Amino acid sequence: MVANGDAEHKSLADYASAKHNGKSTETKYPVSDQNYGFNALGCSDEEWKTRVDLAAAFRLCHRYGFNEGINNHLTAEVPGQKDRFLVFPFGLLWNEVTASNLLLVDMDGNVIRGNGHPEATAFWIHSRLHQLRPNTGAVFHTHQPEISSLACLEGFRLPMIHQNSLRFYNDIAYDTYNGLVLDDSEGKKLAEAIGDKRILIHASHGIMVCTETVAEAFDYMYYLEQAARVTVKALSTGQKLKLVDDKVAKEFKAILETGVQKEYARLHLEALKRDLLRGPDRDFIM
Repeated sequence: MVANGDAEHKSLADYASAKHNGKSTETKYPVSDQNYGFNALGCSDEEWKTRVDLAAAFRLCHRYGFNEGINNHLTAEVPGQKDRFLVFPFGLLWNEVTASNLLLVDMDGNVIRGNGHPEATAFWIHSRLHQLRPNTGAVFHTHQPEISSLACLEGFRLPMIHQNSLRFYNDIAYDTYNGLVLDDSEGKKLAEAIGDKRILIHASHGIMVCTETVAEAFDYMYYLEQAARVTVKALSTGQKLKLVDDKVAKEFKAILETGVQKEYARLHLEALKRDLLRGPDRDFIM
């Protein structure tokens, strides 16, 4: 995928100005074809690119310590195929996931392409979220430590104390823990709980991220953990937290919603894929 260069928009202010002037907010940067490698399965280009992005997300989560052993789960729909999604075969470590060993499954749990089976909890949660949220192409669930530790606090709500926190202004839902998910009822409950938000903080458990693309889902997870890390450190001082003015927070989030966050997320994942290709996780693309 080689994109044409366009130097017109380079900053948040440029994006906001372009939005107000009715221009497109998408900036295209040169990205090498190697970021998607060779389609080893002979599947559609859309499926292969989604496989590569999702495999990269698994490796990155493993790198940053967002996952737990062979547990937690990330899924992604193939664009244009709302009745099926990609998930990893249960039993793999996340640094063993590749583009070609991901499973393509339907909403009944049948494996359409690949060897192995999805973990039951992953299927029941993710299938219902994909089904019930028409604009959700990627669903990520992790127990990443910083935000999960905050989810163990009574009545926790992410405080708007830092710029990274503002990314999630009015975009987080909260829910209580009800044990393991072993059928579709809890999946439906989680879909109702998250509503129109992109993030669900599940008390005493972890997080769910629901976005249009894999790049956005990873970007949200990454910066949510960064915001949580700052919050943990701030709380550890025992001093009163200084909240950002609500008007400032609202304006900040409005700028991101013009297309800035979506484009920055794409560039973030592309950069990290290039980094993966330089190191021991380069086989993610196979």
